[in-house]
Amino acid sequence: MLAPPAHHGMTVLNREAFKTSIKTLALRVPLKKIKLVQKTLSNDILGLPRLPSVVRDPEFNETRLLLLRDDLKDVNELPSESKKFIDNEELKVVTHNIDLDYSYWTTEQILHSVIPDTVKEIPSAYTQVGHIAHMNLREELYPWKHLIGQVFLDKNKNITSVVNKINSIDTTFRFFKMEVLAGDSNMIAEVKESGCRFKFDFSKVYWNSRLHTEHDRLVKSFKKDELVCDVFAGVGPFAVPAAKNGVTVYANDLNPESFRWLKENKTHNKIPESRLKTYNMDGRDFIRQAVKDLAKVNEGKWKTFDHFVMNLPETAIDFLDAFRGLYQDQKALYDSLDPSPKLPTVHCHCFTRSDDPAQDIAKRVEQVIVSPYDASKSNLHWVRNVAPKKDMYCISFPLTAEMIFTKSNGKRKQDQVDAFVSPEPSKKKSTN
Repeated sequence: MLAPPAHHGMTVLNREAFKTSIKTLALRVPLKKIKLVQKTLSNDILGLPRLPSVVRDPEFNETRLLLLRDDLKDVNELPSESKKFIDNEELKVVTHNIDLDYSYWTTEQILHSVIPDTVKEIPSAYTQVGHIAHMNLREELYPWKHLIGQVFLDKNKNITSVVNKINSIDTTFRFFKMEVLAGDSNMIAEVKESGCRFKFDFSKVYWNSRLHTEHDRLVKSFKKDELVCDVFAGVGPFAVPAAKNGVTVYANDLNPESFRWLKENKTHNKIPESRLKTYNMDGRDFIRQAVKDLAKVNEGKWKTFDHFVMNLPETAIDFLDAFRGLYQDQKALYDSLDPSPKLPTVHCHCFTRSDDPAQDIAKRVEQVIVSPYDASKSNLHWVRNVAPKKDMYCISFPLTAEMIFTKSNGKRKQDQVDAFVSPEPSKKKSTN
């Protein structure tokens, strides 16, 4: 296979080191016969990627050079039919040098030429966030990390910064520390998603472009004029498009930077204040405050959110205890209505490593929320695989009167939890 020169000791990129030249046989063909000769010898001409098979003839203006296969050493190695055609057309055979440099080789070819074969996996992809390419390099690749960043920067003209994640996501403010491997240090990214434009400081907030399918899925499930409470809203990937579609959203994030950009994206997408109310609070405090604020707007009337979105997969399940007794001061109002009004649906994202994700997630939810939920009305949706044997799911279930009107500080007995019949997960291939 055609490959650049090997430089396994290189850790600082030297583009000049990737120059090389290959020699091929070529036919000198009159301009008017180029198409005929190309068609007749289609199986014998040069077929290397990104290289033309017809080039300018350095000696004559009225002819072109048709390059033959790079594995040919002698024209007599051609099939007899091809050789006969060349003789009949009286085509002259010449040699031609093809000069290749750094610009010709692909990212993968360059990296294979500098990273030893002892390294099992060569980086081949990144996640793009606006102008930023985000990588998650394994430690064994660190000696070449800046070279890797520069190659990706060179070979992808729509990015201007390459960054590498250097720790796990902060569970409080949901961002990870990063280092710039190549390019500029501007981390203010602009992204289009779900018909909206988002702007944020990628170094200080959480954004994952791979979740766009999940964002769209939930947003499309909300009906116009419904009420949504987004507990961990980030910079607004659920809240902003939902509000733009006519949903009223109360959105919150504890991270002050996320809160700042959430408000900025609200303004940027021309979302009116009445459609998107923003908060900067702890998740549990926000749930209680949002319910109180909604009650004030509808004083004397029973009004609840239609949906609670809890997209903090590492710890969201732990926050389900906020729903215990959440509406206890409105119980009399609820009981006065006939038929009983519909209660909110919770969409809680979480991770699991279990071989039985449905049972694992069901147990964890019930242990926190204390009351049972209706398995027949719940849905467990597979979102994506985030690591070997670690999947992200979204468990959606309606709250019950027992959950929201009964204040309980204890936990149900384990045998009660074990008796729960878990929903079957919806695990479909996803691109997010």
